[in-house]
Amino acid sequence: MKWLLLGIFVCVLLYSGYRSMVRTRTVNDFFLGGRAMGPWLSAFAYGTTYFSAVIFIGYAGKVGWGFGLAGLWIVLGNTLLGSLLAWLVLAKRTRLMTARLGAMTMPEFLEARYQCPSMKIFSALVIFLFLVPYSASVYMGLSYLFNQIFGIPYLYAALLMCLLTAVYLVMGGYRAVALTDFIQGLVMLAGVGALLYFVLAAPQVGGLLPGIKRLAEINPGLASVTGPGGQWLPLASLVILTSLGPWGLPQMVQKFYAIRNERAIRPAMVVATLFALVITFGAYFTGALTHLFFDKLPLDPATGKPTPDMLMPILIHNTLPEFGALLILLLVLSASMSTLASLVLVSSSAISIDLVQAVRPALGKKHGVLLLRILCLLFIVLSLILALAKPAIILSLMAMSWGTVAGAFLAPYLYGLFWRGTTAAGAWAGILGGLGISIVPSLYFHLDPGVIPMVGCLAMIIPLLVVPAVSLITPPLPAEVLDRAFGPGDAFRKGRVLLQSKEVEST
Repeated sequence: MKWLLLGIFVCVLLYSGYRSMVRTRTVNDFFLGGRAMGPWLSAFAYGTTYFSAVIFIGYAGKVGWGFGLAGLWIVLGNTLLGSLLAWLVLAKRTRLMTARLGAMTMPEFLEARYQCPSMKIFSALVIFLFLVPYSASVYMGLSYLFNQIFGIPYLYAALLMCLLTAVYLVMGGYRAVALTDFIQGLVMLAGVGALLYFVLAAPQVGGLLPGIKRLAEINPGLASVTGPGGQWLPLASLVILTSLGPWGLPQMVQKFYAIRNERAIRPAMVVATLFALVITFGAYFTGALTHLFFDKLPLDPATGKPTPDMLMPILIHNTLPEFGALLILLLVLSASMSTLASLVLVSSSAISIDLVQAVRPALGKKHGVLLLRILCLLFIVLSLILALAKPAIILSLMAMSWGTVAGAFLAPYLYGLFWRGTTAAGAWAGILGGLGISIVPSLYFHLDPGVIPMVGCLAMIIPLLVVPAVSLITPPLPAEVLDRAFGPGDAFRKGRVLLQSKEVEST
């Protein structure tokens, strides 16, 4: 049964890639699906990109083991800040301004908004370099789960995931991803429901309230709002890192570029918020209950060392029946395929769209889609190599990558959308400041997992102060540049009417 359902799932992905391939003729089609994604597809694409194998295999167990029920603060942050407010604040402005500027990527937006070609090239290199560890962590999480449920060796599981991602993504691009996201999202919701049902029904838990009571008997801190020992600062850092980070991550912002029109934004916001609530609660609440199933951390079968990465795979394997475990596998696979696809698309576009077209414009225009496909394969191979190396610090590398990329782009992107006074010098200060604040302390503390979240938070927050401070004392951009981005006068009211009129003409 499990092989049959897995085969059906794989066939759906491949068929989606094949059908999308015939409609993918331009770089815009491949990367943004022609900017024609509806609200449900956009919402599920956002959610399944946001939550990958890392949340279920890495963070759910690690956070639950360390903080208990206090980890539910991350649920609140991811739902309200990472989803609801992100759509409410960013979506309309992003959709309008990127359409006005003709930008398809974060580096293209920064170049056009600040009239700085070197910023585009530098941003492209940052994206490509720092998203590789993130992608590798997703491959590792998937491979651990395949090993536990199917008995497939880690090496073969990683190769299988690599091949599947390469085939369906290279064929269809973003359109293929969007077409499967709705089905994948439903699978994720069903999987979370099964996970909660069987874990709460397990004799070790005995239901919701008894489970919380038993958790408090092990350690009262596991059932408190601040966690054992009052670890409020590390917990707050994780909340900010995972909730504010999506505001500056190119693979998340891409969903706002690709949505069909403004009317699709509000329903997409509602769906994405509810999706985030269900998925994060299922993951972190279950992770908090791992203390009821384990006396100590399980061992990594490859290294023989204790690791929280094995908590959730073993819990799923031992607690859920075969069909339930298969649902969880498909849940994680669904989330991870979308996350991987978005990471690969954004990273490959950083080279093909942003770097190659900046250095060799003729080559980029003539062979844009082919370059994207080749670079997708290259990024997948690099991620696979890192995943096969299985560094013990992979979660720390992923967290550092998340904080570095978000820290570099959040402030220049956010101020660029809302404040005409943001200057190129201010944007550069934000990018370089975010990079320096993230990389230097992370390396100094040897990627200590207890330090990385706090460093990532500082890398996002400090540039929010640096960008306006530098912009106020540096020469402003020419008025014609600002008018192109914002429009003359009441920019967004006029721009909105212009965009809507173009949409009516196109329909």
